[in-house]
Amino acid sequence: MSSLQRVGVSLFTLIALVSIVLAAATIWLFVTNPVTVANAVNEGEISPLVRSLAEAIYNALSGLLKYL
Repeated sequence: MSSLQRVGVSLFTLIALVSIVLAAATIWLFVTNPVTVANAVNEGEISPLVRSLAEAIYNALSGLLKYL
């Protein structure tokens, strides 16, 4: 039972961290590139938004890894 609880807590932590990173990147994208977000919402095409979101996450992680 103990190992099942550890796996559950680890899985919850992983999902929470991914959600926090995606939320932060989305907020950052709203602030830094509102035209892309507005166009994606207006046209209903999500691929530019996802591309910009992935680019923002990649830039953040690469900047973080430079300090390590």
